[in-house]
Amino acid sequence: MQPSTDVRRSSGRNHAQTAWLDSFQSFSFGMSSAPGNSHFGLLLVSNEDIIKPGAGFDTHPHQDMEIITWVLDGALVHQDSTGHNGIIYPGLAQRMSAGAGILHSERNDSWTLTGQPEHRDPVHFIQMWVLPDTAGVAPSYEQLDINDQLQIGGWTTLASGMAKDSNLRAIGIRQRHAALHVSRMRPNETLEISTAPFVHVFVARGDAALEGTDDTLSHGDAARITRAEGQRITAGPQGAEVLMWEMNAAISLR
Repeated sequence: MQPSTDVRRSSGRNHAQTAWLDSFQSFSFGMSSAPGNSHFGLLLVSNEDIIKPGAGFDTHPHQDMEIITWVLDGALVHQDSTGHNGIIYPGLAQRMSAGAGILHSERNDSWTLTGQPEHRDPVHFIQMWVLPDTAGVAPSYEQLDINDQLQIGGWTTLASGMAKDSNLRAIGIRQRHAALHVSRMRPNETLEISTAPFVHVFVARGDAALEGTDDTLSHGDAARITRAEGQRITAGPQGAEVLMWEMNAAISLR
């Protein structure tokens, strides 16, 4: 069977807005419900969030979920009940495995020793969730700066649970059928999409032309490719930042 590409435009995402948060959600999330848009492959959540300074998500629980956070601008402060804390910035890959249960917070409010706010600008990030392949394990946390790899060009594997990626410098996830790749594509650079049953391509910055589609993918647009066979993606004249999920299985949600 031939590859099938379903382009989802940024304008079609659910938009949730509060006094401190702008959230653009590629899949049904929270109070938002859209029949037939619960997930793609193993990917349940792909939210593009902007948090104002001095605000954020206070302590809340998660269970049995692999959560990847990728910051585009600014810095996000993470704290969790396993004792991990840190500041997530552009180029720092971060994964939290909720496992049997974890409490955490994500805020844009780091403070200096003088009591003055260190983060005065909004933080802009993408947060993605995939189901683990094993439930009820101990929660864990991992982060890794991949800025040097990104400068080389091409795809950088940000996170993976696949055996073929075990020797790569990437953070691990508890999902043996999934991997997340990222590229800061140079102007007019062309790359190949992974060959996999399910591939989710998200344009975080700039624009890019995807083989097999008629239109350019711009910031916030996504392509859900079934039976992907190495289609090419070409960045526009200003370049592009692209996140690509490679998935060899899918979930079935009621």
